[in-house]
Amino acid sequence: MRTSIATVCLSGGLVEKLHACAAAGFDGVEVMDADLVAAYESPEEVRALADRLGLRLEMYQPFRDVEGTDEATFADTLRRAEATFAQMQRLGTDLVLVCSNSGTATVDDDAVAADQLGRLADLAASYGVRVAYEALAWGRYVNDYRHAWRLVQAADRPNLGTCLDSFHILSRGHDPAAIRDIPGEKIYFLQLADAPALQMDLLSWSRHHRLFPGEGSFDLVGFVGHVLAAGYDGPLSLEVFNDTFRQTDVVRTAAHAHRSLAWLADRAGSDPLAAPPPPSAVDFVEIAGDDLGELDETLDALGFTFRGRHRTKRVRLWSAGDTHVVLDEQTREPGPRLAGLGVRVPDPAAAADRAAALGAPRLFRRAYAGEQPLHGVAAPDGTRVWFGTDDPTWTGEFEGGATPRPGDLTGVVDHVNLAQPWQDFDEAVLFYTSVLGLTSGASTDVPGPAGLVRSRVMRTPDGVLRIPLNMAPPTAPLPAQHVAVACDDVVGAARRARERGLHFLPVPANYYDHLAARFDLPEAFLAELRELDLLYDRDAGADGEGSEFLHFYTPTVGGVFLELVERRGTYDGYGAPNAAVRLAAQRAAG
Repeated sequence: MRTSIATVCLSGGLVEKLHACAAAGFDGVEVMDADLVAAYESPEEVRALADRLGLRLEMYQPFRDVEGTDEATFADTLRRAEATFAQMQRLGTDLVLVCSNSGTATVDDDAVAADQLGRLADLAASYGVRVAYEALAWGRYVNDYRHAWRLVQAADRPNLGTCLDSFHILSRGHDPAAIRDIPGEKIYFLQLADAPALQMDLLSWSRHHRLFPGEGSFDLVGFVGHVLAAGYDGPLSLEVFNDTFRQTDVVRTAAHAHRSLAWLADRAGSDPLAAPPPPSAVDFVEIAGDDLGELDETLDALGFTFRGRHRTKRVRLWSAGDTHVVLDEQTREPGPRLAGLGVRVPDPAAAADRAAALGAPRLFRRAYAGEQPLHGVAAPDGTRVWFGTDDPTWTGEFEGGATPRPGDLTGVVDHVNLAQPWQDFDEAVLFYTSVLGLTSGASTDVPGPAGLVRSRVMRTPDGVLRIPLNMAPPTAPLPAQHVAVACDDVVGAARRARERGLHFLPVPANYYDHLAARFDLPEAFLAELRELDLLYDRDAGADGEGSEFLHFYTPTVGGVFLELVERRGTYDGYGAPNAAVRLAAQRAAG
């Protein structure tokens, strides 16, 4: 399956966009009229550059406001069209996108519309151009792809077909199943975009909030399935209007876009990859920095057991049951920062190969004799994702560890919270969806001292891997990242940590007054929560029997802190009502 992208998806000038699309691996591009108009290069020069880069100029677009007009207006339309077709000949593309009329239409008559589309196609034929007619979601009289197809049939020209755009069809809630009734050879082009579920006017939704496949709420897998079943054999092409993508680095956005099509082609079965690896557990979390001594003290006080120093690297290992924290000082960058995540999968090499096929950069870890090789890739924000097996022999590479003390912590990694720059948030969602096969929940907004923090949880269905992604407002610093460890007795763990000298993130007294108002808690239990700076939440639970969540936070060190949690019953959340309190307390603590 060929891949294509509209130049409107990307920032920069036309030449920059073409280079970025070629570097990302696209086979072709849709040339947006505004990009060509603003380019200093002639159509011939653009055509020559595309040839050198191995890019096919799939389509020129858009041509607007054609059908459903009076004859005087249509005569001017034909004049505009002739100039456009002549320019397309110079550019070397033979397909033009014609959008249904949303501006000049005054005649609501299908016979008139079909006649005018036919006459436009006749003119196009004299220039060797094919016309792909598309129903805009906000077209004045034609806003349904089925209506557009009826007009194409009525016009009955050999060089007139239709263009199907997922946004225009799915945003209006139209059933795409009837696509299967359109002959594949008359589907001249396919444009794809995802989008979040929003309640707003269609034009604004389309112009500012489209997303790449896999990042929104549309069923693009099913949509593409209908198109392929109809016999369409053209490219999968992206047309994504998004304010963020048109501001970010063109090379990175093009690579992000290509990954989305690789994911979609895989899911739709048109270009399948190996199945996504089902993570069975979090193997380890990696914290990096030039001096991590303060983290050693924090982990020790929490009840982690020191497992030793790596025999060949400046790396230390702390463990609490099945939770492994790797402290990596092989860097000159100040820290600490949450640098990596290890996950256990059935076939680490195959998982890394799949990730690389989706455009994720491979990572290299120097391994000496007797050391377990690790396969890894980099996430969009630079977080290292390592693939390991259910037999983690790498822990044997650490020497000089201590014996566990009575009462030392045991548990598993409950979740790993990663902060994302605003411009990378959607790309991160796609990365974890495509590379690890995680599902994405709905976004929630948490009020913080510097504005709303958007949070979205990526997870496996069984919850063994949970990655909440947090995005701060553009003008605010990135929130600190953290590792949450689940244990069976968070109250006991908190008391032991206090006895070892660890001070938790202080919680305001007002929080506990509010907690008493929310829940009818026993006075002694509320006093215990207050004494230990513990936070609490409760819900009905999956079984309706009620479930609880207790947790506390360590102070932030560099850009990292830790959280201990206890889930009682079937509680499956993250203490969302407490997040605003935590953000405010962290800001107050400096």
